[in-house]
Amino acid sequence: MSDEEKGTDAVSLTKKERFALLSGLTVAHGIFHFMSQSFSVMLPAIKQTFGITPIKIGAIITVKELAAGLASLPGGMLSDYLRRYRITIMAACMVVFGLGWLIISISPVYSMLLLGMVALAMAGSIWHLPSLAEISVHFSKQRGAALAIHGAGGSIGDIFGPVTTGLLLGVLSWRGIISIYAVIPLIMAVWVIWAFKKVGAVQAEKTNTPAREGQFKEQLKTTRGILKHTHIWRVNIVAGFRGMCFDIYVTFLPLFMKEELGLSAKSIGFHFGLLWTVGIIASPLMGHLSDRLGRKAVLIPALLYSCLLTLALALYGKGMMFTVIIALLGISLRSDYSILSATILDIAGKSVATTMLGVLSFTRFMMAAASPLIAGALYQAYGMKATLFFVAGLFAAAAVVFSSADLKKSPPAVDPAD
Repeated sequence: MSDEEKGTDAVSLTKKERFALLSGLTVAHGIFHFMSQSFSVMLPAIKQTFGITPIKIGAIITVKELAAGLASLPGGMLSDYLRRYRITIMAACMVVFGLGWLIISISPVYSMLLLGMVALAMAGSIWHLPSLAEISVHFSKQRGAALAIHGAGGSIGDIFGPVTTGLLLGVLSWRGIISIYAVIPLIMAVWVIWAFKKVGAVQAEKTNTPAREGQFKEQLKTTRGILKHTHIWRVNIVAGFRGMCFDIYVTFLPLFMKEELGLSAKSIGFHFGLLWTVGIIASPLMGHLSDRLGRKAVLIPALLYSCLLTLALALYGKGMMFTVIIALLGISLRSDYSILSATILDIAGKSVATTMLGVLSFTRFMMAAASPLIAGALYQAYGMKATLFFVAGLFAAAAVVFSSADLKKSPPAVDPAD
């Protein structure tokens, strides 16, 4: 057993408490995604309200990705340095997340909508880092499966958010729906502090020493060593390509369904729900298989599978075939990111877990920020088919880069906590 696993098992939670932690964080993750994917269904209505072009729709997502990326790097380092306060950090993020949605709901002009998007993007980005790190620490032997279960919670939110919002758009305005949804994270913030207070106590016990409090320089040294001596940057680039693909799908698929296929808000919500439904089963299964067979053995085929299905959607995505392809795409579109997160944590160890997840998120968000603008220009000039060809190329590039990555763990000398 590694030192990481010994340390984790010796001072962490009981089996029941670990289960409660994973369940709670999975539910919270679902709420984040419920709201985020609901916004995708509202994009056609928002486009009509503000009278904006597809490029400006893409700019909304670009601003979101830039804000999330810029917050993730310092957010990850801060979460490692203030490890004992991770639960408080997550609760604060939920409050800001809710306030961001309130700003969007009352925004009279496009620029204020962008401001609200910045707030919720930064909050969501930072929240994910300590959440994933806590799961990684307390489930070090089942990291891939545990992170995939956490991802499946997001998939559940992805399903019910679009479906619920599609139905509500028949009776409420998009502003009214967001105003109601914004209250949920504010309530969740109080629940997180109460439900996870034992986790905070454990972290305080582990970190309440002068050596731990003064460890920032060692943290930076460890981070530099991992970046220098491993292929972790290649994994980050793969995450960036994957993030570009994901953002294009959630931004322009609803516009395609509304403007080119003529589908109603209810139908758009249904298809988005369908897209994520399969991920509830596929994500934990793929995470488990990646623990057993290796990350490459699962992720490379998944990326190539997404590439082929994207090409099929571009060529045959009409009528019943559109629905079938959307369902099949759900197998891989959400499942792959949990495996990438597990790969990063495999390489990094536990001493700078959220720092390396922050680097991962920073790379992903920065690369993804350009994709909605590129896709918006392609969509506006040539339609969805050209946009999907671009996405297929990104999936193929991600598979090639990941196949060339050496996924060995960082050397012991690099990570003093291992």
